[in-house]
Amino acid sequence: MEADGMTDSLLSGACVLFTLGMFSAGLSDLRHMRMTRSVDNVQFLPFLATDINNLSWLSYGALKGDGTLIIVNSVGAMLQTLYILVYLHYCPRKRGVLLQTATLLGVLLLGFGYFWLLVADPEARLQSLGLFCSVFTISMYLSPLADLAKVIKTKSTQSFSLSLTIATFLASASWTLYGFRLKDPYIMVPNFPGIVTSFIRLWLFWKYSHKQDRNSQLLQT
Repeated sequence: MEADGMTDSLLSGACVLFTLGMFSAGLSDLRHMRMTRSVDNVQFLPFLATDINNLSWLSYGALKGDGTLIIVNSVGAMLQTLYILVYLHYCPRKRGVLLQTATLLGVLLLGFGYFWLLVADPEARLQSLGLFCSVFTISMYLSPLADLAKVIKTKSTQSFSLSLTIATFLASASWTLYGFRLKDPYIMVPNFPGIVTSFIRLWLFWKYSHKQDRNSQLLQT
């Protein structure tokens, strides 16, 4: 029993550490916006989508009574909200950003209204909410596939962040093991695509790093 408790604690700690490391990648964008006082080369939608994802998993964690989910997604939601507010502050065209925010928040509120008001059975509510969170998370992990195609076409990984890729791999692997440990498919299954896409990114870093180094050497000569 002590060994099981130790394993659960280690997995929980790994989930918290690696996921918060992944969320903190947005701090570089935050620093860039404050230094340049602009939102050039900063994408807004990932902040918003991650915030919605955090709030959804926070609700699932609260309904399930899972402290690890509650801690990670509470901090994650606060960080993403901070990124959103800073983006809004420096964005010259706020109308489109506010429209995107209102649309996704409306979808989130409608979903919460359905789960909490129309699904009376707590177990059915937990499963429905878990399914919603799983589908949303999978869609987020699969959304960068267009970037993968661009990298293969240009043979350059400059649009990728190696540290974020490693953090995503570690976080996805930790949550997959955590979900397996809890026998919770809603946690385990949606994080597996994160492992796969991270492996693909790491392979692309390895494949094209030699060519980029060779090109930089040619430019220096």
